[in-house]
Amino acid sequence: MPANRGRAGSGARFRRILLKLSGESLSGGAGFGIDAEVLRGMAEQVGEIVAMGVQTGIVIGGGNLFRGVSGQASGVDRITGDQMGMLATIMNSLALRDALESADIPARILAAKGIAGVVEQFERHAAIRYLEEGKAVIFSGGTGNPLFTTDSAACLRGIEIGAEIIFKATRVDGVYSADPERDPEAVKFDALGYDAVIREKLGVMDLTAICLARDNGMPIRVFDMTRPEALRENIAGEPNGTLISQDRIDASGGGR
Repeated sequence: MPANRGRAGSGARFRRILLKLSGESLSGGAGFGIDAEVLRGMAEQVGEIVAMGVQTGIVIGGGNLFRGVSGQASGVDRITGDQMGMLATIMNSLALRDALESADIPARILAAKGIAGVVEQFERHAAIRYLEEGKAVIFSGGTGNPLFTTDSAACLRGIEIGAEIIFKATRVDGVYSADPERDPEAVKFDALGYDAVIREKLGVMDLTAICLARDNGMPIRVFDMTRPEALRENIAGEPNGTLISQDRIDASGGGR
């Protein structure tokens, strides 16, 4: 398990976490761009846990602005498309930082590849120092390499900063046996093992991300961040969603 155990103040169960946010969720109902109300809501939820004393790292995707895979349909090379996607995550990170600071929550951005005058380049010790100073730290630019998703970047950064857990925000309340929006018979799992997620191809994160988490004993909790109280409840030790970790139940059983 990662180092850094110990409780934060104000009823928080965790001292340091990594929060993975979806870029697509920033667009709200528009499907593209940044919805100001959604952005403000994200900042408020992050502000709540920072106020609880939780050292908070954040990785946010860029799918609301550009996705490397979909760019191929427009004739964009996959590598170039992924590079464009990395830049999209930096754009979203800039928006999130400003939303946080507008709410009086100090924040810094560290990018896999820095841009002079815009964002700093990621450096592990600087990231930890900012976290210990009480700043929300947004990790942008993915891993800095094409062909890797922001889910992989979230697991990588979470491991590097010694987070106790990764919280993956989605629009459903956990991991299901099938897409609950399409299959009314889909079963929700309260807990799963990494190998079960891989074997059953549950699509929680890409294979690289799950393997990184498994090999480093990094637990992942998948939860519905569209419900404003969900993140705070998880941090306070009132778990909701699905926990993915070592030695959990098999995907063939244990659902509710």
